[in-house]
Amino acid sequence: MSTVVAGVAASHSTLMNTHWAEVDHLPDAHRFRDGLHAARDYLAEKKPDAVVVIGSNHFRGLFLDLMPSITVGVAEVNGAGEAQTPAGPLPVDTALAKSLVDGLVQDGFDPAFSLRLTVDHGITHSLQHLVPDLDVPIVPVVLNMFAPPLIPLPRARAIGETVRRVIEADGADKRVAVIASGGLSHRLPWPDWAAALSDDDRFLVEAWLNGREQWKEFEVRRRQIIRAAEPDINPDFDRDFLAQLAAGDLSPTLALTNDEVEKVAGNGAQEIRSWIAMAAAVGGRGRTLAYAPVDEWLTGMAVAVVDPA
Repeated sequence: MSTVVAGVAASHSTLMNTHWAEVDHLPDAHRFRDGLHAARDYLAEKKPDAVVVIGSNHFRGLFLDLMPSITVGVAEVNGAGEAQTPAGPLPVDTALAKSLVDGLVQDGFDPAFSLRLTVDHGITHSLQHLVPDLDVPIVPVVLNMFAPPLIPLPRARAIGETVRRVIEADGADKRVAVIASGGLSHRLPWPDWAAALSDDDRFLVEAWLNGREQWKEFEVRRRQIIRAAEPDINPDFDRDFLAQLAAGDLSPTLALTNDEVEKVAGNGAQEIRSWIAMAAAVGGRGRTLAYAPVDEWLTGMAVAVVDPA
């Protein structure tokens, strides 16, 4: 059987790629980047044959014209390439991806699958910094974390449990790592699609709906809206979540409703679903390699690894 050999979780911010000079003087930014490097080395030591990457979609590959809760890329997967993230074809473990789709269905989920999936920095930012050579085949699992309705947090844990079961039952004798991308606390200036009140709100909803063929045309103003936002980070929430991960017990977080998560830690904190799923897939205790609330990136930036039990 195949084995889950490692778990890594990392926040993402494309401003790392495009505006590093603005934060180069900040110890917190270096602390996060050093944590990424440590996680990269940890992952390399595990020598995975495949990597399951669980992350979000920022409306460059999936749009409001069709927004599945769970999407698995099973054949051709392309990076969107926004903000200097990887662009073009990514290597894919199609056999493992197909097994995962079947396993999710068997366990009562209704996943979408794609033979030609575009993923954005919700998947590629972590690959770029944790698997920089992009030489390991991946299985991208994109969870909807920004377009309500969202799956409850316990459902994300169940997805991770299915990932583990499928890997251990595939009979392929592979070493598989699981990467979680996103979080922790942050609030993006993104509206509820059903309550677009301002001009910016209406522009963003239009971009999310009509971007399938023209998302690049919306990029400049999208970027301006995000860059103008005020930071809203909750370090207490972040540190408590990381402590739960270290204890191997995320039940206090899993007891939160989606509305409670957004109220306490921002709409961007919904990306903790990827961390929850990864932790369940690996089944061990976490170790925080870095945490820093970086206002310039609007986000509580964390890197952690989870060693299998």
